Amino acid sequence: MSRIRSRDTSPEMIVRRLVHAMGYRYRLHVGKLPGSPDMVFPRLKRIIEVRGCFWHQHPGCIDSHIPKSRLDYWWPKLEGNQRRDKDNGRKLRKLGWRVCVVWECETRTAGKLGKRLGKFLGK
Repeated sequence: MSRIRSRDTSPEMIVRRLVHAMGYRYRLHVGKLPGSPDMVFPRLKRIIEVRGCFWHQHPGCIDSHIPKSRLDYWWPKLEGNQRRDKDNGRKLRKLGWRVCVVWECETRTAGKLGKRLGKFLGK
């Protein structure tokens, strides 16, 4: 588990390159905001969160399975991640931010994701 990265993951790098190519500039992992969001666009009051399908339990995704062994460990851990995501999202919206969640499986289709992010960011 110590090798699991929370920053600079492959899906996050894909989204960063895509958004940068669109001409947007952003701040990374702003610690003053709840949950230290992945990408923050202060001028636009927008946030992009890149989440792993397994670690954050993407509903309906094949990658969001729960391991069959050690359920007493995995179930509370993955459930806690979901609860924390929900709380942080609520706090960010209360502060006036708009939040877009990009799932790991969505980064496999760059064209579709680019259109969605362009729409979210206003281009």
